[in-house]
Amino acid sequence: MATETIELSGLDGGTVFVSSDQLGADVLRPGDEGWDASVLIWNGMVAKEPAAVVRPGSAAEVVAAVRLAADKGLLLSVKGGGHNIAGTSMAEGGLTLDMSRMQDVTVDQDAALVHVGPGCLIKHVDAATQARGLATTLGFVSETGVAGLTLGGGFGYLTRRFGWTIDSLTEVEIVTADGEVRTANRDENSDLFWAIRGGGGNLGVVTRFSLRLYPLKPTITGGMILWGADRVDEVLATYRQVSESAPRELTLVSTVRLAPPAPFIPPEWHGKPVVGMVLCHTGANPMADLAPIRALGDPIIDLVMEKPYAAQQSMLDATQPKGMHYYWKSDFVSALPDGLLDAYKQGGLSVTSPMSQAVLFHLEGALNTHAEDDGAVGNRDAKYVLAFNAMWPPPDPRSAEHVAWARESLARCRPFTTGGNYVNFQVADDGGDRTAAAYRGNFERLQQVKATYDPGNLFRVNRNVSPAGAS
Repeated sequence: MATETIELSGLDGGTVFVSSDQLGADVLRPGDEGWDASVLIWNGMVAKEPAAVVRPGSAAEVVAAVRLAADKGLLLSVKGGGHNIAGTSMAEGGLTLDMSRMQDVTVDQDAALVHVGPGCLIKHVDAATQARGLATTLGFVSETGVAGLTLGGGFGYLTRRFGWTIDSLTEVEIVTADGEVRTANRDENSDLFWAIRGGGGNLGVVTRFSLRLYPLKPTITGGMILWGADRVDEVLATYRQVSESAPRELTLVSTVRLAPPAPFIPPEWHGKPVVGMVLCHTGANPMADLAPIRALGDPIIDLVMEKPYAAQQSMLDATQPKGMHYYWKSDFVSALPDGLLDAYKQGGLSVTSPMSQAVLFHLEGALNTHAEDDGAVGNRDAKYVLAFNAMWPPPDPRSAEHVAWARESLARCRPFTTGGNYVNFQVADDGGDRTAAAYRGNFERLQQVKATYDPGNLFRVNRNVSPAGAS
């Protein structure tokens, strides 16, 4: 395209002018072919748009963009999959790096590693690794970007067996704020590697992730079971009983909500309160481990069956479509006392939108065996993630009610939480106190590493950690 002058937002809030040829060969402006796809993010509640998008295809092109942003003082953001609920991948009026051209997945079967580009989604990695009977610890929705998931800590169906996603991360290639390409692992730039493991996008632009692989047969046992909410107390009691004694091969997710109008749910139950479990068993003897759940009897639906692991990973995709409005409130918990289950149940049974739900994700296992400071993510005392996930279609005059529901539901549970939270579940209006709480005892150390590698806070369009000593 012809050279043009582009007006961009600066780091100081002012205006910066650059020519389009300074941004590189693959630069997009509003109205260009590919623009809509580059600026589309999952949470329609976040209305931000950059002035320009650069789509790098290599680490060298990332270097050029980062150096330009640093030299010109440009507001800069990085989009991997665009699935972050806070919408941190868009720099309002600034420059966004869309990493979608960098989707290489290389499986090194001999080394039991997978090397992943920053534009990859979970489904890309699962397809490549499961073809060889291998897997790594990723999330619950296959459309999620691997980069954002990993940098925030990451958890999914395999977390109980193998820990946070960052516990499987062995190395990264990263472009830091000075425009240098660095390799970070436990031996080389180890302070940077520590911070990357949970520190979000605060340290630079990762251009390659290397993740440990584990044997996992392509067929597992998984699915969903639902009961009417009149049985919520006995179902939650069983959830607690089974999750507290389950082998690490079994992961359980609890939900309390209104039954969606899905084709697999009998029509007479649509819109009525239900309690359910989503489960995934990746080991031997699944039926024996699931026996207490099946003993509850008389479910509305029981869709638990043998299926491909990749199908389990994508099972919830349709429940989180792009463009809906999402507002989540979430904390970690270390146990499920009666008071917590009562507050959780109350939240799930008082939803203000038929699409909202209360959720408990089961985590206890491998992540609890690491030291608290093994990666910035911390929160090694977490055994469950408690979340109140509000979802509604735009426009909706009751938006404020849906937001209030999520906030009030979590507030009732706060006496039972650890004080920590998952940074990837934070929303745009969460303050710096919530970000600090996500790292708890590791926060000051993270700020110090930030000051070493990004003293000017170039990478600030995220759940930002300010450099130590910053005013």
